[in-house]
Amino acid sequence: MAARPASLTQQQIRLQSKSQSPMASSLSTAASSRLLCSTTAAAAAAKLSFSSASSLSFSLSSSSSLKCLRFSPLISQRRSSVNRGYSTVPTTKCAASDPDQLKSAREDIRELLKSTFCHPILVRLGWHDAGTYDKNIEEWPRRGGANASLRFEVELKHAANAGLVNALKLIQPIKDKYSGVTYADLFQLASATAIEEAGGPKIPMKYGRVDVSGPEQCPEEGRLPAAGPPSPAEHLRNVFYRMGLNDKEIVALSGAHTVGRSRPERSGWGKPETKYTKDGPGAPGGQSWTVQWLKFDNSYFKDIKERRDEDLLVLPTDAVLFEDPSFKVYAEKYAEDQEAFFKDYAEAHAKLSNLGAKFDPPEGIVLDDGAAPEKFVAAKYSSGKSELSEAMKQKIRAEYEAVGGSPDTPLRSNYFLNIMIVVAVLALLTSLFGN
Repeated sequence: MAARPASLTQQQIRLQSKSQSPMASSLSTAASSRLLCSTTAAAAAAKLSFSSASSLSFSLSSSSSLKCLRFSPLISQRRSSVNRGYSTVPTTKCAASDPDQLKSAREDIRELLKSTFCHPILVRLGWHDAGTYDKNIEEWPRRGGANASLRFEVELKHAANAGLVNALKLIQPIKDKYSGVTYADLFQLASATAIEEAGGPKIPMKYGRVDVSGPEQCPEEGRLPAAGPPSPAEHLRNVFYRMGLNDKEIVALSGAHTVGRSRPERSGWGKPETKYTKDGPGAPGGQSWTVQWLKFDNSYFKDIKERRDEDLLVLPTDAVLFEDPSFKVYAEKYAEDQEAFFKDYAEAHAKLSNLGAKFDPPEGIVLDDGAAPEKFVAAKYSSGKSELSEAMKQKIRAEYEAVGGSPDTPLRSNYFLNIMIVVAVLALLTSLFGN
């Protein structure tokens, strides 16, 4: 679709920030909303209206062509007449995403994150689309997974997906702008980018996921994890083992709770607000797992282990990570070693994002040609095991730069000075031996 949608107002953008953590269970039904997709043979203007129970609404205009049609989230299933409704008959679509458009979409997602602080809900969007995968089913798309089935109303209304209509509203303008990107890729691109922009590790992603074509291909409800099951450890294993994940990956992925909040009106868990969430950023309220709930680090494991702050959330599925013997090994490790957590999390997130997906081309599309440059870590220049403060890191860097170097680039050798030092040492040795 070539035309750019109308911009959201600042008030409408802020309303989205009622975001949830990616693994928070949701017990209320998703807000009823429909995005309608034009299937006319010539370019036709379509006005899409969104509404939710929280009165978050906006409209946008776009044009579509037969060159590369995509399905819009929540296709209306009520009518299919020429003048009074929209058909759900599948339309022609491109199988794979365009690499250049993927890169451009990633930049737009970064700008969206800066203005709306929607990191948690975008992470959750990607997770819940991929998390329906069943390794015991071979047939695509019946096996579930990262195939963009979540954009249809029948799946969006699953209790665990409450509130995700807001994530769809946020990224729909980006989808309209880049018609050469599939919904399945856009969901996972947004999720990985949100982690990275929150300070987390770089996720080794690949793209080229194919979208499902209609709501009849959505999986049944009940495949996603719940927050308060009677036997938390057993429940987590039942859900994640079905996806082909192991205990280490369960614990690593749980660490994504370091970003986000749980809202009781959606999941039935958490406080309406705390001292950490009452002022936002974004819409205030909810209860977070960590103090800095928009920063991706290992504080989730530290806070769950200590459990000293009543304003921080601990779900039964969080507490069990330090109670179950197998889970505890990894939880203790990640609480002490953020680098180990980042490494394992990046691998687990990438694996999750590929579950059940059908790629075109089969090997997928990698956006980055080379490895990203290593970030400066001042702690590497310290003999201690503790992480240095930001102030100390800046001081170390300033001292390096004051003499013409930096921690990243060693100082150039001064050959004249080196020669003078050697001569002085030799003269001293000669004098000593001579005496």
